[in-house]
Amino acid sequence: MHTGDHRKIDIPFAPGVVESLRAGELVHLSGTMYTGRDQTHRRLCALLDEGKEPPVDLNGQLLYYVGPSPARPGRVIGAAGPTTSYRMDAYTPRLLDLGLKATLGKGPRSMPVRHAMQKHGAVYLATFGGAGALLSGCICAVSLVAFADAGPEAMFRFEVVDFPAVVINDAAGNDLYEEIALKKRASSDAPLCTP
Repeated sequence: MHTGDHRKIDIPFAPGVVESLRAGELVHLSGTMYTGRDQTHRRLCALLDEGKEPPVDLNGQLLYYVGPSPARPGRVIGAAGPTTSYRMDAYTPRLLDLGLKATLGKGPRSMPVRHAMQKHGAVYLATFGGAGALLSGCICAVSLVAFADAGPEAMFRFEVVDFPAVVINDAAGNDLYEEIALKKRASSDAPLCTP
């Protein structure tokens, strides 16, 4: 459903929703998302290496790359801005194999991750770096899921309402950063004036 200049999306994703998203599309996410940074990713993959199940079923889910700061009195969470996504690139294809449908962070992804997203019909979303306090206002509940000893790098469950993001990589293989770079290059190659 489109509302104004963004699309409202419920998570976990209904069938076909992720595949319908396109690079450059603005979305507001509402529902449940899970979190994980470097330590969580290493531990999830270690569990898989041991033949164990991850602490949550990632099928159809979104994983947000964030290490939230402690909550101030009266708040459910502190600042909750995105972590640079390429730090998780080594682990992401393996989690996509489990049915993970979307990741959320900041910055570009590697080609192996982009190919894995295309293979599995998944997307990569980015949100606003440097706006952790603003983003925390979209988070209405937080609960610890796993790896408590990792502190802010533990795995949490966030309940969110209208959490803003933009689609960077869609399931068709498009990349918003590349599209912007091509447009910028084309406009800088254009003559400033004609004789």
